[in-house]
Amino acid sequence: MSSVTDNPIVHFVGAGPGDAELITVKGARLLREAQVVVYAGSLVDRELVRTYAPHAEVCDSAALTLEETTALLARAVAGGRRAVRLHTGDPSIYGAIQEQMVELDRLGIGYEVVPGVTSAFAAAASLKQELTLPEVSQTVIITRLAGRTPVPERERLAEIARIGATLVIYLSVGMIEQVVAELLQGAYTPATPAAVVSRASWPDEQTVEGTLADIAAKVRSSGIGKQAIILVGDVLKARREGLKARSLLYDGGFSHEFRTGIVT
Repeated sequence: MSSVTDNPIVHFVGAGPGDAELITVKGARLLREAQVVVYAGSLVDRELVRTYAPHAEVCDSAALTLEETTALLARAVAGGRRAVRLHTGDPSIYGAIQEQMVELDRLGIGYEVVPGVTSAFAAAASLKQELTLPEVSQTVIITRLAGRTPVPERERLAEIARIGATLVIYLSVGMIEQVVAELLQGAYTPATPAAVVSRASWPDEQTVEGTLADIAAKVRSSGIGKQAIILVGDVLKARREGLKARSLLYDGGFSHEFRTGIVT
């Protein structure tokens, strides 16, 4: 008997952050081939589904439970139909796919996961900002504040803030004042740059930039209340103040596997 991963039938696909063109080539192909699409309608643009899966049976999972979503996928598989479970961004980041895969394992249904562009990178692209800069930060932390979903005590924002790395904070813009208060308990100061990008890559994308001293007030004034990424760290100074150092990757005096550096 083959294992459940030998012949995957359900594909978990990352839809990307919003812009229909930011889905991967593989994700778009699987949508075109799908006969059933179960998508997160509260976050994924319906137009993306219409574009890539115009003939599929489409089910919005926004109001469904885990059991109901699993039943839709199981029914599709039982009928021999190709099914896509379409998630916003990348399914591995706050996508709640692990519990869905556990259910499919229990039912003996095969699956694969196709990555997508997460909104953190769409936000960085919107800001025209590299998140890792020499002599500034070589670490990016993706995290969130505790809400209805708790976070481990060791991962409290105030604890993570001790590192001083580039932070990308999901699912927390509605608690922006608490975000700032916790960050200021760590390595950041009121002068640390911060930015908030709402609905990154969507037509109604909105960006607010400032520092930890004023970002909360600016966000409240803008009306941003959800679907936003908070970015914090000294890398955000680069476009205004210039680079502290350049990467060695393209330095003429730096040798590596593909190039011998020129010593002057």
